Amino acid sequence: MRRLIPFLIVAVGLLALAVDVLPEFPRPGADPPAFAETRLGLDLQGGLGGEYQAFTADGSTPAKGDMETIRTIIENRVNASGVAEPVVQTLGSDRIVVDLPGATDQQEIRRLIGSTGRLDFVPIPTGTTPPGQDQPIDPTLPALFAGSEIDPGGVSPGFDQQTGQRTVNFKLKSDGAKAFADYSRANVGQYFAIVLDGTVVSAPVIREPILDGNGQISGDFTTAEQRTLVTTLKYGALPLALRELTFKSINATLGAEFLAASILAGLIGIGLVFLFMLLHYRLPGVVACFALVYYAVVVYAVFRFVPVTLTLAGVAGFVLSVGMAVDANILIFERTKEELRAGKTITTAIEAGFNRAWNSILDSNVSSLITAGILYYFGSSTIRGFALVLIIGVLVSMFTAITVSRSILRWVVRRPWARRAGLYGMREEEFTATAPRSRAREAGARV
Repeated sequence: MRRLIPFLIVAVGLLALAVDVLPEFPRPGADPPAFAETRLGLDLQGGLGGEYQAFTADGSTPAKGDMETIRTIIENRVNASGVAEPVVQTLGSDRIVVDLPGATDQQEIRRLIGSTGRLDFVPIPTGTTPPGQDQPIDPTLPALFAGSEIDPGGVSPGFDQQTGQRTVNFKLKSDGAKAFADYSRANVGQYFAIVLDGTVVSAPVIREPILDGNGQISGDFTTAEQRTLVTTLKYGALPLALRELTFKSINATLGAEFLAASILAGLIGIGLVFLFMLLHYRLPGVVACFALVYYAVVVYAVFRFVPVTLTLAGVAGFVLSVGMAVDANILIFERTKEELRAGKTITTAIEAGFNRAWNSILDSNVSSLITAGILYYFGSSTIRGFALVLIIGVLVSMFTAITVSRSILRWVVRRPWARRAGLYGMREEEFTATAPRSRAREAGARV
């Protein structure tokens, strides 16, 4: 197994490097599809934002529970549309503020947010011309059942091979399935309309009884319209209607200049860390610096592949994880020095240094992961971004500090030129790599 580790390290590094440099390119089943992309948050690249007012039928103040439900549904809808880390929050007693980083399609976003999402299945009377797609339905026609009878887990996009139209597949709950089965059995050849917020989405003909509760909405949808419909049906209707107050493009609050300054500051900080490791630990410091470069390549690849939206908070999480990766190497190298002073050979000291530092490294990183997990589960979208970056960084740093550094050092210390005290920042009298050891000294080292 040990012989496979170097090949694993090389394979992971090459794959990560490829993901880092690959441009975005189409992939079937996604829109807009991308294999790897770098996402920046609202504070770094801007996006779209709007303010909405919820209102009740009788003009009363909306209940606090209804406002929280609206906020949750809108956040779920936007997340499902591919916009990362939206900021959706209530304002006052009846306002919802939505900020969407990187979003550019105003029409799609406005339709997604502003749609109440009430879906009705309305029978069309015999002899009546069925309304076309996007036409309003006659409000006097009674609905067979409402969209609340749709099972959210059964909603998915599809494609009709015969007509070439995009479709939305759905599954009805028990009451809706029974009502639809009874109606379709008695009305084969008749039209019925699927109505979203009073507008016809589709008005198909019942060609055969639908007895199992599985249905399909078809129409001349664009991919964006299909995705919006799927998202709306999956996350349900808003309890109250919304009125759009403002909707506008948002400029980056920090901007490109701040991003450049942050990158420069990060590079200076990492450069100082490299300088310290090289001056204090010498040869192991060189290995640690290489491991940190490897760490940065892998972490950035994970950010692009997931993808993770990088905000100022995310950058802070990444810098913090870099510091933790350095801490792990420092613990290992200091422990290795202690083993060398105890009289062990350089090869044995390296192994002991990694083994005995592992418990401290594990405890520290597990504590960080627990804290980051709590922040991710209970925090707002911005805090969750920070926590996600920190979790990824900690996990990757454990791999690079233990596996990458260890494998390189194992190879290096077998070279004759690597068995000198000066290469480890030690004096010759402390360095006992080639000195004979007595039994008493070995026994003392084991205490």
